[in-house]
Amino acid sequence: MNASHTKRGGWSWWYLLFVVQFVAVLWPPFYNSVEPRWIGIPFFYWYQLLWVVISAVITAVIYLVTAE
Repeated sequence: MNASHTKRGGWSWWYLLFVVQFVAVLWPPFYNSVEPRWIGIPFFYWYQLLWVVISAVITAVIYLVTAE
């Protein structure tokens, strides 16, 4: 087996970005409010929907950086 094809295992510091997205979404007192509204949508809802997109980007970045 070629040395360049060895599997890299272990933990990476990039995985801490997952903690950021989980804390941002799973701690409701942080975003439990109606104001500010965005095009009539309360903050509570658009904040969560925004994090769907942000989480997808963060997950893609982590995958690309840590993939072999």
